Amino acid sequence: MDRNRGVNEIDDKQKVWDLAVIGGGASGLGVALDALSRGLSVVLVERSDFAKGTSSRSTKLLHGGVRYLAQGDITLVLEALKERGLIMRNAPHVSRKQAFIIPIYSLWDKLKYGVGLKVYDLMAGNLRIGKSQWLSRKAVVRRIPAIMEEGLRGGVIYYDGQFDDARLALNIAQTCSEMGGCILNYMKVTSLTKDENGIIDGVKLTDQISQRHHEIKAKAVVNATGVFADKILQMDNPEARRSIMPSQGAHLVLDLSFLGGKDALMIPETSDGRVLFGIPWHGKLVLGTTDTVIKDPKLEPRALEQEIDFILNTCAQYLVRQPTRKDVLSVYAGLRPLAAPKEKGAKTKEISRSHKVSVADSHLISIIGGKWTTFRKMGEDTLEALAGLKGLTLAKSTSSNIRIHGYPETTVEEGHLAIYGCDAAGIRDLISQNPNLGQRLHAQYPNTKAEVVWMVKNEMALKLEDVLARRMRILFLDAQAAIEMAPAVAKIMREELGLGEDWEKAEIGAFQQIAEGYLINQKITILPTSL
Repeated sequence: MDRNRGVNEIDDKQKVWDLAVIGGGASGLGVALDALSRGLSVVLVERSDFAKGTSSRSTKLLHGGVRYLAQGDITLVLEALKERGLIMRNAPHVSRKQAFIIPIYSLWDKLKYGVGLKVYDLMAGNLRIGKSQWLSRKAVVRRIPAIMEEGLRGGVIYYDGQFDDARLALNIAQTCSEMGGCILNYMKVTSLTKDENGIIDGVKLTDQISQRHHEIKAKAVVNATGVFADKILQMDNPEARRSIMPSQGAHLVLDLSFLGGKDALMIPETSDGRVLFGIPWHGKLVLGTTDTVIKDPKLEPRALEQEIDFILNTCAQYLVRQPTRKDVLSVYAGLRPLAAPKEKGAKTKEISRSHKVSVADSHLISIIGGKWTTFRKMGEDTLEALAGLKGLTLAKSTSSNIRIHGYPETTVEEGHLAIYGCDAAGIRDLISQNPNLGQRLHAQYPNTKAEVVWMVKNEMALKLEDVLARRMRILFLDAQAAIEMAPAVAKIMREELGLGEDWEKAEIGAFQQIAEGYLINQKITILPTSL
């Protein structure tokens, strides 16, 4: 992706885009991908970095939703299981099959989850990725050595998908760019433009890097801003009804030894009626999640004290080695863009995760709700709404067959570079040309200087946080390590971007402020580096 080229494209005053998409998270990227697959001209703008919000803060699951099956939401489960299979087929470098074990402590649970997961298997059809089965008590302990054995009768094993959310978002953005789309981060929509009939015909933008102003014209505009959808709706109509009920989900990241194996743990019924997961991810253990109503959504949400306590207390009931606050390497929170229910007082856990497409009188199209797993279907449904609105005859969607950028055409990468897919060869080439770039950024992690150079040159990384949070994922895995890596990464970025020392110092300071929200009751300092 070349941001300068994209900025030049939107400077063309004569160009009228078929579609302008506001939002660079899962839903916006799904809309852009599907539109491009139909041959439309597309511009996508994101006010921050791709997947900065909810789309980088998920539970890292590609799943149909065992809980949704229990709630009777069959349509959503069927849809999600199909889409899970498509993602794993089209982006195998950022997704994989994950075994989950439900520990069973009663005969009723054995029957309930055993039968329920067999149904879950069948619903996946030919995209099924594994077969659920009963495990003996001994087998459960062997596979999850850290499980609490008292009262344990056995367990049920089933299979779902696991992925790197932010890197999938980035790879979709790259795919859209390669298909001819104009994909821009740090480009904020300041207002919507309308024709003499009050129909939206474009957007006004401010470049958050250069502070330059732009205006683009488009035949249709899609609001795909997740938890911030109401801001765009009110930009169109100040009297617009609230469409989003944000719900926060917190996650704790610990050393994988707390689980003791490679299988994930699924606790099916917590005290608040949700499920809780313990998932191996990039060599760490992700514990979550919670469900807390949030009135004022923020771009950088923080986990609440009660959410942290809830996760630790719940896990303590199932794990022999009980985690404490000082064991937490990183804590992060994400906001779910749940479609606001018509009924007052509805609990967030009971609100459907199905997405909704709405069309305003101004012809502003909004995609509301949904989940990462169904991002592509959300895009497809949005385009179908566009066809109905404009009376267009669109080409058939082919987004289900598009291989996502990084797809390994020949050999499958191993080790920490596997997440880059076929781009791993380019990183190795950088090291071959300059062996100094092969130096590690931190003694405890394998990431090298070459990766930072690659991210700046090829992945539109413009800020320190872009690298450490969403491309390298270190902030989510080990916040203190990310802080210690910051000076070395900032120096490399400054040199690659051609910026000055003032930029470097400001970025380190800004990153430290963000990183404070990922550590629990710990004083953090930027450590000197010899790299």
